[in-house]
Amino acid sequence: MTYVAPALKGKFESLSEGLRNMILERNTQINTMQDFIKVLEDIVNEAEQEDN
Repeated sequence: MTYVAPALKGKFESLSEGLRNMILERNTQINTMQDFIKVLEDIVNEAEQEDN
């Protein structure tokens, strides 16, 4: 189950529903801004690989 730290909930909630769902499907821990950025970078990198 994905965990988003309370301090980052606002940023998480500001994302599109689709992007939030992609993050939730990863079953990851988002405790810091660095964790948040990393999961977003991973999603972008995966999407770029799918386009190739």
